[in-house]
Amino acid sequence: MPKKAKSGSTTVDLLDYLFGPGERDEHTDPHLVAAWDADLPCPARSPERMTLADLAVLLDAPVQALRGPKPEEHVWHVAVRNAPGDRRLSDAQWAEVAAVMVHAAGIAEHGDGQACRWVAVRHADDHIHIAATLARQDGRRPRVRGDIPAMHTAARAFEARWGLTSMSPLDRTARRRPVTGEAEKAARRGLAETARESLQRTVRTAAALAHGDADFLDRLRDAGVRVRERRDDGGTLVGYAVALPGDRADRGSRPVWFAGSTLAYDLSLPRVRERFTPLVTDADWALAEHRIREAALLLGRAGQDEGAGDVAALGDLLAVAAAHAPAVVRDRVQAAADAFEQAARAPGARTLEGRARAGWRASACALERAPRAARGGGAELVLTLLLALVEAVEAAADWHRAQAFRAQAKAAADAAVLLREAAGLTGARPLATKPRAGRVVRTPGRGLPPAGPVTGVPVWRPDPGRPGPSRTR
Repeated sequence: MPKKAKSGSTTVDLLDYLFGPGERDEHTDPHLVAAWDADLPCPARSPERMTLADLAVLLDAPVQALRGPKPEEHVWHVAVRNAPGDRRLSDAQWAEVAAVMVHAAGIAEHGDGQACRWVAVRHADDHIHIAATLARQDGRRPRVRGDIPAMHTAARAFEARWGLTSMSPLDRTARRRPVTGEAEKAARRGLAETARESLQRTVRTAAALAHGDADFLDRLRDAGVRVRERRDDGGTLVGYAVALPGDRADRGSRPVWFAGSTLAYDLSLPRVRERFTPLVTDADWALAEHRIREAALLLGRAGQDEGAGDVAALGDLLAVAAAHAPAVVRDRVQAAADAFEQAARAPGARTLEGRARAGWRASACALERAPRAARGGGAELVLTLLLALVEAVEAAADWHRAQAFRAQAKAAADAAVLLREAAGLTGARPLATKPRAGRVVRTPGRGLPPAGPVTGVPVWRPDPGRPGPSRTR
């Protein structure tokens, strides 16, 4: 599974890390398994012929020789990892993987002698790191847009060929995780979660309950979130961004803004607007519970496009349930909503007229009155709602399995476990049997111009009788 790592501007620092002991001495036997030049010596095994500084000079040479402005972050870095439990690949096999990956990414296509320079380093049994510099040897810059999806496609071929664990295709449904810097900032501030995670939860809940643009923005502000609107020349809202009070960058000079689409794929303004429904005024928890169970049965008969819209509404319902759940079960329900998030984003097209979707959307609106209903009815109301949600989430897991959406099915199954734990906290008996939602229907899814050759670029020429390039930075 290829994963994009942080890019940078200092090649030698990345090499120091890749060939070093790691942050917790977790690197074992760091060594080169492949490079743009098959005869390149390994700095770890032949330090008398090639040092890390020498290797950095060779990698950076095309960048230094570029005509015109140089890219601010010229270091491209990707990790390619096996799934836990997969067999150990040899260095030769990892070398083949590296060559195919840089070809797919547009870094160095097969047979291109003027491509970018790159190296593949192995310092563990289960993965390699590929580092490259973003300048071709003919003076042009590479075109690497769409590199990760192309590499995922290449990875599927290796999985089939070598009998490795088949990973889910890259479908842009995975949860957007905080980057390292965000996690470190939260730890420094003593916060339990990052600003991104807090905003994801707040925006998702507001989107699930809102009835229009103004209502959505008002709910965000009422929740204590800073909101920045983006409007066109006619004054129409075309986008939004949010920030947490106190979360600032550049030494406190500006807030850290997150556009909705950068928080999650389904939190862009167009996707938020899909959720808007008329205000429900006479619903209560009992009605919500009835609609949830009814919608679960309907999902079992939904096709792919209709079901994709249905599970999105179920994700919103879980977010609202978590926001309004009693304190004794709130953490578990929130964890279930977080776990289900990827299951709410089915790959491919979706329709917004599904009957299950309508039921779950109406249930979400009804749950806005949950605190009053809970005080009046006590734990039994909470229990019946949780058991209905378990039924709905398990129906979603069945639907995803029928569509062969493995990652989404696992996310839904994980959410069901957490909801069952929440039901257990009420002191009630667990479900004796899993309700069946009926037969699930499976349906098929639906640069710059050349600047001329660059001169003065150092080239490695192997010579057993001579040492490698001098050690310089």
